[in-house]
Amino acid sequence: MDSYLIQVTGKSAFPSVMDVQLGRAGRGPCCVAGKGKGHRKPHWAVRASEMSKRTFNPIRAIVDSMKVEPHPQKPLISLSIGDPTVFGNLPTDEQVTQAMKTALDSRKYDGYAPSTGYLSSRDVVAKYYSCPEAPLEAKDVILTSGCSQAIELALAVLANPGQNILVPRPGFSLYKTLAHSLGIEVKFYDLLPEKSWEIDLKQMESLVDEKTACLVVNNPSNPCGSVFSKGHLQKFLAVASRQCVPILADEIYAEMVFEEGQSESLAKLSTNVPILSCGGLAKRWLVPGWRMGWILIHDRREIFGKEIRDGLLRLSQRILGPCTVVQGGTGPSRPPALPGISLLRPQNTPFLSLPQSNADLCYSALSTICGLRPVRPSGAMYLMVGIKMEHFPEFENDVEFTERLIAEQSVFCLPATCFEYPNFFRVVLTVPEDMMAEACQRIQQFCEQHYESAQDMECDK
Repeated sequence: MDSYLIQVTGKSAFPSVMDVQLGRAGRGPCCVAGKGKGHRKPHWAVRASEMSKRTFNPIRAIVDSMKVEPHPQKPLISLSIGDPTVFGNLPTDEQVTQAMKTALDSRKYDGYAPSTGYLSSRDVVAKYYSCPEAPLEAKDVILTSGCSQAIELALAVLANPGQNILVPRPGFSLYKTLAHSLGIEVKFYDLLPEKSWEIDLKQMESLVDEKTACLVVNNPSNPCGSVFSKGHLQKFLAVASRQCVPILADEIYAEMVFEEGQSESLAKLSTNVPILSCGGLAKRWLVPGWRMGWILIHDRREIFGKEIRDGLLRLSQRILGPCTVVQGGTGPSRPPALPGISLLRPQNTPFLSLPQSNADLCYSALSTICGLRPVRPSGAMYLMVGIKMEHFPEFENDVEFTERLIAEQSVFCLPATCFEYPNFFRVVLTVPEDMMAEACQRIQQFCEQHYESAQDMECDK
């Protein structure tokens, strides 16, 4: 690398800019006061970083490009947003908000906390999720700014640029967004709608190679609303064990299972596969705006060892930790927010009954509509609906189908192209029941207007 000399002319003790000459050592000045043979005219050259150019959220890109207005005479029914608080019909439990108010009024949590979170708050999360099959301590918990940051940190600590991760299709679009931003390749393994969205395990295992850094699994699932059985999860773990690939488990919808089902924690079933489990308060506790998530480090065989733990610590220091008021610390006279929230079990909230009743209503209604093929969900807050596009020839794809549904019926469903799965759309199940019933009626009217059957059949179901 060339060194540079600064040459000063004139007699002033503090030379002006015009008196300063820059030149490479041994070569003389390259320019003088904007003159000379080597002069390069200064100009602005501010460019976006390569990382920013690699960052792309397909949901935002597709939705923002949908230049369509709802029907002016029909109120908009939005079945697209995965935020359970939007319609105000699912308020946060009073115990949760009171715990938050108490922590705020104490004025103890206005400052910075450790980047991984207060030890006392990490201990609360550890105790909440610890079980004999998968014990946890405070040191096994990293608190984050929402589950999305937990996923980002987990990906960043497990994979280097040029490596690849395996993610579900259809699946949450943020996995691809974050991975590509970090220079990580994404390979998609298929979920099978005819098997209630189980993983195509053989196809998934065929994707693993020497550059595979981790398997990403989302259970219960966004966008599918599926819940894997214990046996299916054990088969998934067997693939990870055979291939010696760690798992990133997105379990933000843990415990959000309809009453006939059961959600299994992946870590409880694992004996040797190391797992980073990501979760948070957003969905189950109905506070997505509070931005509190966590990573649970399950590493009973010490395969992650000190290196992954140290890596997560360093990555967490890129920002100064998650919200301190939500953590709330501990104290006998002032019940903290996070411990207060942890007291609420799923049966203490009406949240789970609404998406289940809406799922039953929506599945029953849409199953009777020619050209649609809904897949019954078992948990979370979503239902996926297949579109038999051959019976709607005026629409090229699911994006056009959902655009026209907005324009003609003011019903906004998310096209599943957002989840790498065309010719489906996703329905959010947290709207008021009367609104869901109205939306189903409008979808039926829309499909009846645009459906074209084959010549030899009235309704291809």
